[in-house]
Amino acid sequence: MNIISERLTTALEQQHMTQAELCEKTGISRSTMSQYCSGSFRPKADKLQRIAKALHVNEAWLLGYETEKEEVISLENYPNLRPIRLKRFPVLGEIACGEPIFAQEDRESFLMADAEIHADFCLMARGDSMIGARIYDGDAVFIHSQPMVENGEIAAVIIEEEATLKRVYYDKIHARLQLVAENPAYPPLVYVGAELEEIRILGKAVAFMSTI
Repeated sequence: MNIISERLTTALEQQHMTQAELCEKTGISRSTMSQYCSGSFRPKADKLQRIAKALHVNEAWLLGYETEKEEVISLENYPNLRPIRLKRFPVLGEIACGEPIFAQEDRESFLMADAEIHADFCLMARGDSMIGARIYDGDAVFIHSQPMVENGEIAAVIIEEEATLKRVYYDKIHARLQLVAENPAYPPLVYVGAELEEIRILGKAVAFMSTI
């Protein structure tokens, strides 16, 4: 039990806290705390938890295990927070938020992001034509591969080997495709008839990631 005593003493010193102050924070009597600090007794689970929380240390570390000293925060007490599981997404070059640019493909690059993003790859945005959708230059845009999207959805579109990111509107009756920017400075790109043969939708934009 000496290891518990040693680590309890260390934590108290690092927090600049006295045994009396620790007793006040945890509701543990001074006589009991004195026995813990001397190594005479080992704290029970509920008291150990209170001590660890008051000292901002990991319970396992306090018990003498070789682990991180800092407190392990339980997200159960914070319903607005959740742990993030990460997944690798291939980065397929850049996509224009403005005039179409050459669609470069770089399968050697990957981006780590939330595994709950249902995408197949991501593209790096360039330009300012999609700022109305909060997609800015340098943002990573995650794309779910599919040959067509619903009207009004944002898609990655290939136009004669060049790529762009726009909202898609397709009029089946008149065979007319509009690619609309989210910036009034850019007029819609309109394609009809045989021009549609040069258009290919890579997929639907399902998420984006910005740096702060």
